Formats: sequence, C-alpha cells, structure tokens
Amino acid sequence: MARWVPIRPLSPRHMPRILAHLLGLSAHDRYLRFGYLATDEQIGRYVRQLDFSRDEIFGVFNRRLELAAVAHLAFSADARWAACAEFGVSVAAPYRGRSLGGRLFGRAVRQARNRGVVMVFIHALSENAAMLAIARRAGARIERDGAESEAFLHLPEATLDTRLGALIEDQMAELDYSLKQQARQFRQWLATAQEVRQGVRDARHHAGS
Repeated sequence: MARWVPIRPLSPRHMPRILAHLLGLSAHDRYLRFGYLATDEQIGRYVRQLDFSRDEIFGVFNRRLELAAVAHLAFSADARWAACAEFGVSVAAPYRGRSLGGRLFGRAVRQARNRGVVMVFIHALSENAAMLAIARRAGARIERDGAESEAFLHLPEATLDTRLGALIEDQMAELDYSLKQQARQFRQWLATAQEVRQGVRDARHHAGS
C-alpha cells in the first residue's frame, strides 16, 4: 500500500515558506519549473502575485515545517476559461523519488473536478521528463512542439466521493501539520531549556572554582 502523504492547502501566511522553497531550487530546477532561468527577484514577484482567493496552492511539509514540494493550480480570471486550469509543481532535491509530484497532481485534479473544471493542462519544457511522466500516467494527451510540450487531461464531473475525499484529506493534513508544529515548538523549548541548564551548571562551576 502506498504511504500516505499529507498534502495541505496553503494560504497567504505560508508565502515566506513558499518563497524559501522556490529560492532553494537549483538553477536547473528553476529553469524546469518556470520555463526560464528565474532570478531571485522574479521568483519573489511570482510569490507576491499568487492569488490565494482564486487559485489553489498545495504543499507537503517536512518535520521542520519546510516545504518539500509545492503545487500551483491556476485558474483563469477570464470567465470564458473558467472550466480550465493549469498545473505546475516543484519538489526540493532531497525529496525526489518519493512520488510527491504525482501525489500533488492527483490532489490538484480532485480539487479541479470539485470546482467544475473539465480540463487541466500542463505547459512544460520537453526536457522536463518527470513532469511529462506525471501527466502521461494520469492519461493526459501530450503534444510536443520542439523545446516545449503541453499536456491536456480531460476530467469527469465531480462526485460525492471526490468532495468528501478532498475534505477528509484536508482535515488529515491539517492535523499532521499541527502535530509537526507542536513537535517543532517542543524541540525549540527543549533546546532553550538545555541551554539554560548548561548556563546554570557553568555558573555553579565558576562559582565553586
């Protein structure tokens, strides 16, 4: 059985962590994610322009509450394209090979169905084999045009199962995040307490010498 991955919807308060995740990508990974060699300034502008009220942004957190992977499901502001959405994803190097990109794509597809989307597309560089493999496994039609490719995945209508599944998954991911946050806060408290205890021991040692 595949290991469950806690995928959490992100909000504006997570923008600093999204920025840190993207800035941590190598030059080549930035090139694959954005289709060009994005600078720190361009990445910062991208994060500031994220529309959390319109789009869906998902993340997978590690134990230190750093984002191991981030997905962006973008919707058009033009009502004529309301039934379409674009998917993009990035996975930090230490977390490759764990199917996080595929899991995030599956979560994004379920959310797209629940919002009435009938087609998700991916625009990627043709050399981005990992991204195109995710689309191909999902049954998307891929069209290659030289250095760039596009994948089109037609979606069935939402069902009660997809709606309940998304709700349960969000609640479980929220619980996972809360537990990680508590563990992180405890580790910080313990480190501070140990420093205090060591300071007391050092003071006693110096006083007795």
